Amino acid sequence: MRRIIYILLVLGWGLGFSQIPNGYYDNAQGLTGDNLRTALYNIIKNHNQESYNGLWTDFQTTDVKSNGKVWDMYSTRSDGTANYEFTFVSDQCGNYSGEGTCYNREHSVPASWFDDDYPMYSDLFHLYPTDGYVNNRRSNYPFGEVGSATWTSTNGSKLGSSNYPGYSGTVFEPIDEFKGDFARSYFYMLTCYMPNISSWSSDMLSGDNFSTWAKNMLLEWNELDPVSQKEIDRNNAVYGIQNNRNPYIDHPEWAVAVWDPNAFNVIKDVKTSFQFWYSNQTANWNYTQPISTLEIYNVLGQKVDVEEHLNNNGSVSIPLKKGVYIARFKSDQIYVLKFVVK
Repeated sequence: MRRIIYILLVLGWGLGFSQIPNGYYDNAQGLTGDNLRTALYNIIKNHNQESYNGLWTDFQTTDVKSNGKVWDMYSTRSDGTANYEFTFVSDQCGNYSGEGTCYNREHSVPASWFDDDYPMYSDLFHLYPTDGYVNNRRSNYPFGEVGSATWTSTNGSKLGSSNYPGYSGTVFEPIDEFKGDFARSYFYMLTCYMPNISSWSSDMLSGDNFSTWAKNMLLEWNELDPVSQKEIDRNNAVYGIQNNRNPYIDHPEWAVAVWDPNAFNVIKDVKTSFQFWYSNQTANWNYTQPISTLEIYNVLGQKVDVEEHLNNNGSVSIPLKKGVYIARFKSDQIYVLKFVVK
């Protein structure tokens, strides 16, 4: 049974480091569920449509490593190393015979799902430069979590049968380091193209939304792989090209607010402390597993409080100064949420 941590927080606070234009998200503040998804759709839907050929040039701004090489999430490991790296322009595919031959333009949401239609076909928020051979092995399979791998790339990405509850088909699993990146790409796509989703075809989709298993998995990926500086920089770069943003990078908590709104209880003000409680969304189910550790960080990344071996009465009060904080819970999984003390 899936367990979720609930925390009192103010919705509408992102990581605080992105270059978000003043007022950009004003119409989304305080909303949850379909209302929030619709508000975000209206904010991001009108954007500059890129040409597919223009992506080769765009990648030089959106997906460049500090050493000037291509940032390929299908070959780069979690520590930043790779068996090989690509050089922009000269290593564009082309033909390939194996890993490390060339890079191409990967539709993380496969183009066949939406019949190669525009503007989805060239939307940078789900298009990434990736190893051409690995991209080919991924094909148009859903993202997922592999139980039995039939093939593994040099950075640990896998192809094989799914072992995620609710789906047993063939899936492609990126490494943990980039699962949140891809999850937030999917949240963007199902928001920016909300009116079109019902015509798309994939086992990850149902009607105009995610299938249940895909929603649950992507929400977990969103929490277990928090927004990185790479994503923040890419979001800003794509904004400079397309003139829209990925709201789930600016506000990763909005993924839960849209697709699991019952996980939040919204309050307008937190005075000198905060409270959290834990429970399951299913009625009349009692959570019995204790929280092993609760860590509180300020926006500079400094740890300001640690609570360990919490009991099961469902509440803890921690005096805090005014400011924005990150709460990190350790239980059966790790959960990261943001809140504000006013």
